[in-house]
Amino acid sequence: MFNRILAGTESFIDWSGRCVSWLSLFLVLTTFVIVVLRYIFDSGSIALQEITTYLHATIFLVGMAYTMQQDAHVRVDIFYAQFSKPVKAWVDLFGAVFLLLPFMLFISWISWQYVANSWSVLEGSREAGGLPGVFLLKSLIPVMAFLLSLQAFTQIARNIETILNPDATDLKGDG
Repeated sequence: MFNRILAGTESFIDWSGRCVSWLSLFLVLTTFVIVVLRYIFDSGSIALQEITTYLHATIFLVGMAYTMQQDAHVRVDIFYAQFSKPVKAWVDLFGAVFLLLPFMLFISWISWQYVANSWSVLEGSREAGGLPGVFLLKSLIPVMAFLLSLQAFTQIARNIETILNPDATDLKGDG
């Protein structure tokens, strides 16, 4: 049962990361349209420029957990790459328990009032012609904290599994 919950969580984070990755294409296309409008037609749009900000923020905030799941986040591999699988599991376990989860708790706590205030006035752009959904954009901050926390708990469970049984193949088939 526990392994099914972990697998379901991993599938959800994988799905959310793959979905949000398609926004990168839309971001490139929107940026292309902005450049064409500006330099060929000498025209601009605040809303289009803000769309790039919204897309960029969505890609990064929602995609963080997926990036962590794929072990594609930035790290200094000078020592880590040389570690054995159990030692890597200990390092990752320590990082998730003592760094990532407390930081996600802090982000959730500190952003709660910020997001609530934005929702209370249905905050929109400060620019004339801007987008009305700033409160939705700000809501991605606690979403990011939630998704990263989910991934951290999954990573903690997988690392404990590796520490307790370093020779076993994990459920993801990483080996």
